[in-house]
Amino acid sequence: MLTMATYPTRDEWLKARKTIGGSDAACILGKNPWKTNIELYLEKTEQCTPDDISDKDVVKYGTEAEKPLRRLFKLDYPVMKVHYKEWNMWFNDKYPWAHASLDGWLVDKDGRRGILEIKTTNVMSSRQKEQWNERIPDNYFCQILHYMAVTESDFAILKAQLKWEIDGEIYCQTRHYRIERADVEADIEYLMAAEKRFVLENIRKRKKPDLILPEI
Repeated sequence: MLTMATYPTRDEWLKARKTIGGSDAACILGKNPWKTNIELYLEKTEQCTPDDISDKDVVKYGTEAEKPLRRLFKLDYPVMKVHYKEWNMWFNDKYPWAHASLDGWLVDKDGRRGILEIKTTNVMSSRQKEQWNERIPDNYFCQILHYMAVTESDFAILKAQLKWEIDGEIYCQTRHYRIERADVEADIEYLMAAEKRFVLENIRKRKKPDLILPEI
């Protein structure tokens, strides 16, 4: 059964995030360039406290930009119904170890259900820009797969704003990436099986996993 809860404040929403969320998914597979699977394990077993990055400029920018980018998405896709509630959290009894907090949920003209994910990225190098060329970076791809699994969505659309600075001038480019569930069903099954093993074999047994180093 699929259910959604909302929380009155950000603090209460943060306290409810005890299970595996979308941003954790890439860590489990060694696809997160900023956090390892061992660091995630230590956080989930309460052996360490995750760093509070909410005051970082790039994080604050992404948070503030989400609302206008969601409004722009509605203008770009007028046939799509776009829904959103602040501090939302979705649960599915198929995956009792998981939750999903969405930037938006969608219904297309055929009644198919989808999710909206919004990302803002400061492009600091040519390599970072290359990660977005005709593809989604692995850590964000894992996050979207996780959300599609929990919400049983038929499709997902990622709205990405890439921003870079040249000679003091700011340049922005918006890209939309669409993922159909039928094309990634095997990837979803692989990810959710890995998450289940991580919870059952590592977190619940308090057994530190072997380190998986992200590809550089």
